[in-house]
Amino acid sequence: MDTAHPPHRSFADARSLAPVVREVFGTDRRITAVDRLRGGTRKGVYRVALDDGTSAVVYLWSADEDYWSGLLPDGHDDPAHPFSHASGLDPLEAATRRLAAVGARAPRLLFTDRTGRLHPADLAVAEDVRGGTLESLLERDPAAGRRALAELAAVLRRMHAHRAPAFGRVAWLDAGGAPTGGSCERAYRDRALVNLATAVAHDPRAADAESELAGKLHVLYAGVEPRAQLGVVHGELGPEHVLIGPAGEPVLIDVEGLLYADPEIEHCWTGMRFGPHYEALRDPALDPRRLAFYRYAMHLDLVGGPLRIAAGDFPDRQWMLDVADHHLRRALAYRA
Repeated sequence: MDTAHPPHRSFADARSLAPVVREVFGTDRRITAVDRLRGGTRKGVYRVALDDGTSAVVYLWSADEDYWSGLLPDGHDDPAHPFSHASGLDPLEAATRRLAAVGARAPRLLFTDRTGRLHPADLAVAEDVRGGTLESLLERDPAAGRRALAELAAVLRRMHAHRAPAFGRVAWLDAGGAPTGGSCERAYRDRALVNLATAVAHDPRAADAESELAGKLHVLYAGVEPRAQLGVVHGELGPEHVLIGPAGEPVLIDVEGLLYADPEIEHCWTGMRFGPHYEALRDPALDPRRLAFYRYAMHLDLVGGPLRIAAGDFPDRQWMLDVADHHLRRALAYRA
């Protein structure tokens, strides 16, 4: 696997984004500030402030903006694969459409371009949702945060109640792509084994416990019974991935990885990320065996994935290593 990276990262600025602003907003508006928003590892996300007091968000997809470039396992670029690299304009557009169709919302797309005419990258311009994240709202105004959590719970129920055509990426299946034919749980088991192999190669604790860790995964997988009904799942939904819209409504971001999958996947992730606030999102109808299996598989994923990106030039390498350490400890201590 090629792990080469560009010798430096070349990020966007007011000069490089000026043609985009002219195309979308006309020639009578000027850029007053460009801020690269934190958190993205697959694309560049920029808030562009204009001289009339408005702003927009620009997404850019290029090798310079993708910290996973050269670090992904085989098959990451196959759009039919349910865990293909969830990045790009096509997945964003498809996810935005599907969320709207099921009664959820992502930032509205104002403009898209694949030609390279305005910028040497695929790009999208979206509304700038300025209500902050649900994470920050819960800290500064708990009462408003609880109301937003209740709305988010209703949004998730609508997403999960959708009758999905098959397991897989929303972008692929909605475009008419053929499903892989595999089950959701088997795909997550196989991905967990790949990430376990990464952990074994990078951490002696994982290497020493490889058979134990794999054994737990197989036992939990064996306890999951077949299921045909799947819903729409964000897959990595934390309070930092929910913005607060103008009417206080939840707006989902980082949606390119939208899946047709088991709702238990969503709840395992939100259970980890929302902490004590998760109770407002809990769904008592979920399958406890699936929850146990996916929860453990996610611990393994969150060892292998961060170790893989920490091998590159991600700017906060220690943070990734800390994530991997935390989840390896959880996997080693896991009891279903």
